[in-house]
Amino acid sequence: MSAITFRTERAIPSTSPTASDTPAPAGTGVMRYPSLTTTVPKEFVHRASVAEVMLTDWERTGEDRFTVSAQWPRGHSFFTPLEGHHDPLIAAETVRQAGALLAHAEFGVPLGHHFLMWDLAVDVRPEHLLVGGAPASLELDISCPQIKRRGRSLAGLRYEAVIRRDGRPVAAGAASFSCMSPAVYRRVRAHRPPAGECARPLLTAPVAPQSVGRMSPMDVVLSPLAESHRWQLRVDSRHPVLFDHPVDHVPGMVLMEAARQATATVLGRSFVPLSLTGSFQRYAELDAPCVIEAHPATAALPGQGQSVLVSGHQDGESVFRCTVTAAPPTP
Repeated sequence: MSAITFRTERAIPSTSPTASDTPAPAGTGVMRYPSLTTTVPKEFVHRASVAEVMLTDWERTGEDRFTVSAQWPRGHSFFTPLEGHHDPLIAAETVRQAGALLAHAEFGVPLGHHFLMWDLAVDVRPEHLLVGGAPASLELDISCPQIKRRGRSLAGLRYEAVIRRDGRPVAAGAASFSCMSPAVYRRVRAHRPPAGECARPLLTAPVAPQSVGRMSPMDVVLSPLAESHRWQLRVDSRHPVLFDHPVDHVPGMVLMEAARQATATVLGRSFVPLSLTGSFQRYAELDAPCVIEAHPATAALPGQGQSVLVSGHQDGESVFRCTVTAAPPTP
């Protein structure tokens, strides 16, 4: 299905056509306005709130290539601008949404199937991330170097994306995931209650918001522990963005945000991420503590970015790893 499905002509009541309008047939009382923009269906990107849908259009351009359109707002309740730049994590969320969209709309994965994200990475060019006087209109060029099928059904996808704004590269991203039918997912998660029936996790106290580059304690996903550079993952299932809908595990974007916040603490400052590269080894459960650890991966050099390696463990097993590279401090 092409995105043209969602860029349709709309009938708009009018009484006085202008010189640039195409007159409607006599007696209709309306004019036709083509190519009005809206979001793609929220179900295609696994969001409950239309306000959290970043994608607006898509089109197949080759056997395994696609173009996806997106828009970033000038302000967002969670992906707040950083030093006048769009939050790079909104680029990661856009890449995530693009994979879900293509899986459903182009590869025929039925709605209701479950996706298991294995990795997600994004690299940005801060000079092209500046917030302007209007929302950022974006185009994603997507290729799918690895398409896994089980019979005629999509079993998994690895894809790469280049995000452009006014023709200039803003970011590059990549991700991979597996698809599972509801029946298979129930077997995999048989020992866990389904989404919507999970007990709400105990909400632990947040670290100071300013220490992790946040303004509101609601947006903090780390709780303090006695040891340096170690925290407990703070899981607030009431958060309207990170927990957009009921789930039976901690979403991957929560773990990516934990990596960003841990990096801010290690560096002792807020920063614009240049890149985030995350891999996920198992589900992070809602009802058990997940310990986040971080340490510098590279030495701090004047004028250069610094990388921090962040990991999460639960019940003695690795949950995720993420390398975050921070832009150098602004002089």
